[in-house]
Formats: sequence, structure tokens, C-alpha cells
Amino acid sequence: MKQRLVILILLFLFAVVPVEAQCAMCRAVLESEEKGQAAEGINNGIIYLMIFPYLLVAGVGYAIYRMRKKAKESGT
Repeated sequence: MKQRLVILILLFLFAVVPVEAQCAMCRAVLESEEKGQAAEGINNGIIYLMIFPYLLVAGVGYAIYRMRKKAKESGT
């Protein structure tokens, strides 16, 4: 059961899906541009900024996991 969960989590983490992360206001302003290079840059920036909260939550989750595992091994 644990191996299936780990495999499923890894699949979700490494799945690459092209997404567009613009809000409606950013999209309206950037669609008026002809080449769309600024829109692509905004999308990449938004996705880049979205990564850090997930990394922080994963780090805290891992720290809690390690603490609980260590406490379980020590027998308390």
C-alpha cells in the first residue's frame, strides 16, 4: 500500500502539464500584444512563484514525518 502511494505521489510530482496561469486582468492586457512574448513571460513567472508554497509545505511535511518516525523508533 505504501509503495503504491509513493509511486502515485511521484507521478503527480513529475507529471508535466502545460498550463496557463494568468488572471483575467493580466490576460486581457497581454492579449492585446501581437507576439505574445510578454504573456509567456508572465505565465512562466506566475508558475515559478507558485512552486515555493508547495516546496515549503513539502518541507514541513517531511520534517514532521522525520520527527514522528524518530519518536516511534525511540519508543515514546
